[in-house]
Parts: sequence; structure tokens; C-alpha cells
Amino acid sequence: MNISVIIPTYNRCEYLQRALQSVISQTAPAFEIIVVDDGSDDGTTTMLAKQFPQISCHYQPNSGISAARNLGIQQATGDWLAFLDADDTWHPQKLQLQSAALAAAPDYRISHTDEVWIRKGVQVNPPQKYAKQGGWMFEYCLNLCALSPSTVMIHREVFNVVGLFDTDLPACEDYDLWLRICAIYPVLLLNQKLSTKYGGHADQLSATVQGLDQYRVQALLKIINSRSLNAENLQAALKILISKAGIFRQGAAKRGKWAEAQYYQDLLDQFSEY
Repeated sequence: MNISVIIPTYNRCEYLQRALQSVISQTAPAFEIIVVDDGSDDGTTTMLAKQFPQISCHYQPNSGISAARNLGIQQATGDWLAFLDADDTWHPQKLQLQSAALAAAPDYRISHTDEVWIRKGVQVNPPQKYAKQGGWMFEYCLNLCALSPSTVMIHREVFNVVGLFDTDLPACEDYDLWLRICAIYPVLLLNQKLSTKYGGHADQLSATVQGLDQYRVQALLKIINSRSLNAENLQAALKILISKAGIFRQGAAKRGKWAEAQYYQDLLDQFSEY
């Protein structure tokens, strides 16, 4: 199994060293390691040249994480693509165990694993709503980002079918992709903690982008309007969209943001027949 590892990074030089070391230390080596430097100015390029000359590094002007991941996908030559955020790490057997699980279940084209959560240096237990699921996951993906990018392994043919990360979304780009994938493909869950997800950084996207749920509404609208969902998934997506639109309309009206409130009222009117 040829696995291309894709790591997007932006001014995460210190964390990136830790992430790369976790990839290089895998018990089953990756076919190739691709770092996409999204315009870093913290010495990342110099560090990579000195400490990791064996990896493939591609630099682009700062364009966002979706554009960085997409460039990595386009540059990758492996059949399977595994993603790792620059501030996360893999456990030593991650690639070995996940590739073995996929080899034993050849009908699957996407897999993910469980993970350890570290927040501000302390291990925490994820809320129960984030418990990992497998199989046909579309409805489960509607309420939250149900897969972590640093845990997934995806066959490259999937991107030929559903498309790449949406560069028009400044946040929730992974939520958007999981909806498109899980509407078509079942997900293989390897229920072992094989990666560590670090949080609590001041520059994390979830800490810097306000109103993340508005981008989930955009993603829901996109997949509903694509007319690609079966009847069951369409009804589930509409139910969540209507719920979120109602909450946003009420909140905007309370703050006196009448144009925003009207936008969400228009959405409710548009889909009221459902």
C-alpha cells in the first residue's frame, strides 16, 4: 500500500518538527512525505532543509489550509493519502495498523482512528458526542465535525469523485468534505487511539474564526443544492439546516442585525415546505 502523507503548515515550525518525527518513526514507513508550507515566515523552510532533507516540501503564498491540503493532494503520487496537521502527532503504529485494516476490508475507501486529546498540555477526555463512529456516517456528520483530519486515510479516487477541500470556506472545510464523502462512502473505523490531537493554541483556527456554525450552514446549503443526496440524507440535512437557520435568525434579531436575520428568514421560507 503506497501512502502519501500530507502535512499543511503555517508558522508552526516547532510543532512541525514534532509532527514530522512522528511520521518518520512509523513502524511502517510512508511512501512519501509532503509538507505544504502555506507562506510561513518563521524559519520553517530553513528548518526543513536542514533537519528533514528527505521530505518533499512545496511552498505557496499564504492561501489557507484548504489550498495547502489541495496542493498536497495534487502533488501526491501514492494510492492512499493520509493527512496530519502540523501541531498533531501520530503514534508509531498508526500507518501499519490502519493500512492493515484497510487491506482486510478492501471495499472501504476511507478510514479513521480514535485519538488522544491534549488541551494546554493536559490529556482530557473528549465529550461523548465526539465518540468515533464508523459505517454510513452522513447523519452523524451533520451536527459536528465527526472525523479528525489527522486520523483519516483516504484513497485518492475519492477526491476524483467528490472534489477537493473547498477554498471558499475559511473554516469548517473539513466538515464540508466529510459531508460530501460520507454521503457516498462508508467509513472504516479503527477503534484505537493512534494519533494525538493538541489544542489550546491561541492561533488555532477554531480560536480565531468567529461563528464557525455559519460556515456549517454554507456547507449544508451547498450539499443540499447539489441534488446529490438520497431522500433520507436530504431530509436529515434539511432538518439540521432549518434548526441552525432558526437559531441564527433569532440571534441576529436580538442583536439588531436585521439584514442577517432576514437572510436566515429567507432560508427558512425557502425550505419551509420540507
